[in-house]
Amino acid sequence: MKAFRYTILIVSILICSAPVFSQEASHTPDLNEYKVVIQLTNGDSLVHIALVKQIGHILEAAPNTKIEVVCHSGGLPFLIRAQTTQADKIKALKAKGVEFSACENTMRSLKIQRDDLLPEAGTVPSGMVEIIKKQQGGWAYIKAGF
Repeated sequence: MKAFRYTILIVSILICSAPVFSQEASHTPDLNEYKVVIQLTNGDSLVHIALVKQIGHILEAAPNTKIEVVCHSGGLPFLIRAQTTQADKIKALKAKGVEFSACENTMRSLKIQRDDLLPEAGTVPSGMVEIIKKQQGGWAYIKAGF
């Protein structure tokens, strides 16, 4: 009789706790949860080509990912109309929701005006502070190039 009571007790505990265990075990990240900030400080056009390919791969695997590319220092030419080799790709990625931000500090130091940037580019007061804010907001961080 004791064995029967213990069996009933164990079965009851397992039945009551099954929903808790199944919720924990089946939780997979929702693709809407992915947020990535990419820092670009490299002016090499080969790095720019690789960057747009990598962003495309991210969006292919996880289409709802939020992505912001922050360009400062040597990476600003990526967003400068007269210097970029990736204008068409940037336009296509912007249409998919990717944000492109130019650092106003770098723009001032290089004497770049807002009109010099691609129309798809926005600006942020400080590229570094934008990256810090994103990381504090739970965004993953990737440094493009080398």
